[in-house]
Amino acid sequence: MIWLIGCKGMLGSEVARQLDEKKAHWVGTDKEVDITDAEALAAFEKSVETSSYLDTTSTDKHIKWIINCSAYTNVDKAEEEPELADRLNNLGALNIARTARRIGAKLIHISTDYVFGGNGKEPYTEDMEKNPLGVYGKTKSDGEDAIQKEMTQFYILRTAWLYGYDGKNFVYTMTNLMNSHDQIRVVNDQKGTPTCAVDLASVILKIIEKSDNATEAFGKHSAPTPGIYHFTNAGETTWYNFATEIYHFGRKYGRIKNECKVNACTTEEYGANVQRPAYSVLSKDKICRELKIKLPEWRVSLEKFIKGERFKSE
Repeated sequence: MIWLIGCKGMLGSEVARQLDEKKAHWVGTDKEVDITDAEALAAFEKSVETSSYLDTTSTDKHIKWIINCSAYTNVDKAEEEPELADRLNNLGALNIARTARRIGAKLIHISTDYVFGGNGKEPYTEDMEKNPLGVYGKTKSDGEDAIQKEMTQFYILRTAWLYGYDGKNFVYTMTNLMNSHDQIRVVNDQKGTPTCAVDLASVILKIIEKSDNATEAFGKHSAPTPGIYHFTNAGETTWYNFATEIYHFGRKYGRIKNECKVNACTTEEYGANVQRPAYSVLSKDKICRELKIKLPEWRVSLEKFIKGERFKSE
């Protein structure tokens, strides 16, 4: 049994879809079960294992995995709501970790490149010292620390520049702006790697699939070592180059009808309210080695995303 927390968010919706495709046995919760309330988590877990919440014909009511896709992700607003961001990203992660440990479940938790300071020049490895930027980065970093102090059977996946079919993201924002403006400005001095939620969700399920304690839907395989992992698509780029590729593929597949010029600018010229990492490329050597996977190049995944039938044009 898999418990997917944050099942209606951008990543959670994609994980849910892929779980259904694999006919996995899972339950999902979103805002109706408050992760900042330990008793609410315990009550839901108990309802799964002891009540008619599930199909009564099923004998698999024990939660073996918890996937946490819930988080406070608004980087700018976090500066105005630090207590709420901390409750969701830190206390929420702690409560989920305690729940997982209590019931003997393994935890997959999603984290971020923002736990690093962004001053590096080479891809960040999992064991590099953290130096989070802003409230968002600090609360996510604290959430990681809380999980590590509470349990050992966890997989923390740090990702970056995430976009997906469900929910607001950079690709949809750029597409809408390009359809309504003759020209736009995008920063060209922040470097990182876009990540398609389809690919990240696939890796999340791969971890479960290869675990010794996987559900019946996946079977048994050699398990990757618990710990911290990085996952994004392959390659690196800037937000400006990311935007130019969105425009290229958007025009190619008819998602962008308007002619729009994409102009490069600096972060200072753009006037961002919150400091963001200048360099946030993550090393994926560890996850490729452990899962024996090859990463899709970011442009390849972006093209598939834009031409995909689930793309939501406005």
